[in-house]
Amino acid sequence: MDIRQMQYLIEVARLKSFTKAASALFVTQPTISKTIKGMEEELGVVLFDRVGKRVELTDAGQLIVTQAQQIVTSFQNLTAELDDLRNLKRGHIRIGLPPMVGSSFFPRVIGQFHQRYPEITIQLFEDGAKKVESDVADGLLEVGVAVLPTVQEGLCSFPFVEEKLNLVVHPSHPLADREQVELAELAGDGFVLFRQDFTLHDRIIAECAKAGFQPHVIYESSQWDLISEMVGVGLGITLLPETICREIGKERVRILSLVNPVIPWKLGIIWREDRYLSFATREWIRFAQEVLTSPGDNEYSL
Repeated sequence: MDIRQMQYLIEVARLKSFTKAASALFVTQPTISKTIKGMEEELGVVLFDRVGKRVELTDAGQLIVTQAQQIVTSFQNLTAELDDLRNLKRGHIRIGLPPMVGSSFFPRVIGQFHQRYPEITIQLFEDGAKKVESDVADGLLEVGVAVLPTVQEGLCSFPFVEEKLNLVVHPSHPLADREQVELAELAGDGFVLFRQDFTLHDRIIAECAKAGFQPHVIYESSQWDLISEMVGVGLGITLLPETICREIGKERVRILSLVNPVIPWKLGIIWREDRYLSFATREWIRFAQEVLTSPGDNEYSL
């Protein structure tokens, strides 16, 4: 028994007539009669008492119509909800954001998206880029922000910012009056870094190793403002992206260009290549790409 057969059955029961049901459903009366007869043979019961042109439900027919009405209603509700999803009226998206990225780039994007699609809910998970990348790859998140290039296989992405890391030191630091500093000159300093679940943690340590030293890490945090405050009270030095450096109060620290090497910081939106993406998630990716990479938007231009 399928939905179409149930709809025929319900309409005959409502109108108490095969002819009227056929007219209401825009099918022929023989089609209705054949369908009901086939249902009776399949179920092994008589559904209608036929008295002339008028039909009445049997006890078995009444039982089946009651269940059929519930099934048809559920199917119609399902269809309506799917239409809502296709038309982006509803949906839910789980997005992973590194803490240092969220406040700088995404409040406006999320706000504009919510204005356009108020029934789509967004759940944000704040973790380091390394953890976000892993969670997207494992299917725990639909989409996320990570440092490019990614390590996990099977991920798609588009970049939306490409900068470099700057050196942040206390004003009393011996190098504070310089404009540029080479990484090797920092071998004797204490470093304040992001935690190990942040991609920058591994990248900075790897670049220090290439420069010939193992950095002495004295403190780790997940918050860029706390890291800058640590530097501001003279507890160590740090390397932060240009975007973050623009947010730091310049009265307590000095921000210098790091050269030899220049350490790039490239961010991108990532998602699984082989995973089904909901209508809402696909629209979020498209919308975010449009806003974040728009050359006419000074706040987000690269």
